[in-house]
Amino acid sequence: MRWRLGLAAKIAITVVLSTVGASAVMAVVVYTTQVSSATDRFTTSATIGFNSDIQQARQHLTPCRDEDPAGCPVRAAASFMEGRLGLTWSLLHFAPGKSAERDGRYVPVLGNTGWQPGQLPVDRIDEARDMQAPAVTYAYQGDDGSYLVVAGAIAPGIVLAEFYSTAGLDREIAGLRTQLIVLTLVVAVSAAAIALLTARRIQRPLRTAASAARRLGAGKLQTRLPVHGHDELAELARSFNTMAGRLGESIDELRRKDVQQRRFVADVAHDLRTPLASLVALTDSLSNPDHRDRDRSVELLGTQIRRLSTLVEDLLEISRIDAGVADFRPEPIDLAELVADAAEMVPSSAGVTSEAAGDTTVQGDARRLHTIVRNLLSNAEHHGAPPVRVTIDGTAPEEVSVTVTDHGPGVPDELAAVIFDRFVRGDQARAYTEGSGLGLAIARENALMHDGRITVRDEPGAGAAFTLTLPR
Repeated sequence: MRWRLGLAAKIAITVVLSTVGASAVMAVVVYTTQVSSATDRFTTSATIGFNSDIQQARQHLTPCRDEDPAGCPVRAAASFMEGRLGLTWSLLHFAPGKSAERDGRYVPVLGNTGWQPGQLPVDRIDEARDMQAPAVTYAYQGDDGSYLVVAGAIAPGIVLAEFYSTAGLDREIAGLRTQLIVLTLVVAVSAAAIALLTARRIQRPLRTAASAARRLGAGKLQTRLPVHGHDELAELARSFNTMAGRLGESIDELRRKDVQQRRFVADVAHDLRTPLASLVALTDSLSNPDHRDRDRSVELLGTQIRRLSTLVEDLLEISRIDAGVADFRPEPIDLAELVADAAEMVPSSAGVTSEAAGDTTVQGDARRLHTIVRNLLSNAEHHGAPPVRVTIDGTAPEEVSVTVTDHGPGVPDELAAVIFDRFVRGDQARAYTEGSGLGLAIARENALMHDGRITVRDEPGAGAAFTLTLPR
């Protein structure tokens, strides 16, 4: 089984690695800087001391005369250096038969240190033989420890080399190194502890979110996350709550659609049953040769066929709207002219009056707006009472409204909330057999396609007032 790291472990490892890496880099920088600084201070101090010894040693060479020009300067310099207690030194005399060279190293003629290979390399001592050159420094590792060697010429052919032990410097550097290592380990342990605490603190709301997601997936649509602060986790909680709310709304809408669809199918079946039963009965009666009232049967047959045709057309229109494939062709329209044309198609158009104010032009689909107005006028004719008044208000800059008012009994309270639903009919409407019960529902859907709305209210001193509001 493949082992996987959890979120808390990943966060902790990332924080520890980042912290330890940064601490290690900082430690290396500090260590390098401090070592370089300490080494420079030690070298500078040794060089200053050596230069002072060179100057004083040269003063001791002054009494030497010509009686022993080769040996006197060396003895005088050695005499001075022997008085420098606690200092390790060597003298080299570059005269015939004096300082010898062995395997690339010089052998001193005098000094208080035992000669070892590597103490006086030829290349570095040759640099120091120049009277005008500054003192030469180099590191030397002997059997008894490490040294900084400073060499320079006292006189022509005579070179002094002083050995400064770096044991103290090495201890100081080692102590610094130990301190930095301990500090890095302390930082690593502290970072691990802080990382674990931080990871758990971050993990806790994430676990809460995961648990909430599982509850939401199980169907508990009221699940919400608490929102604290303004950080990313709070944003996650807000986004989750928004998603849960929209999901709940979508599911509620689907449930409403399902109930509506079931009712729609039942209403369609019920509304189709009546004209079909009438058609069957009328067909049977017409096929009877003894039938006496054929003209009345033909009239009733035509009525039922028209009713059935209207219902089928309305059902097809509702189906196209529900499927999102309804045709929509906007163009500039004068609502005053459209209302006048729709009023002429209503049988009782003589009882319809209209008045307009302001700019009555909008951008919309002429066929669908014509259907809305025609359905509202037909509704006022069959379910209200004359006179019917149409008011077009174009005085507002952003919208135009069309209000159809009748003088009937108004809208019952129990129908006000569902009057635009499909197949909803009042008691008075049931006597009107040619209606499909879809007129107001189709009108509302067409209004929504225009980003408009239809509202209804009871007008004081009149009947029901249906208002279509359209954006320009």
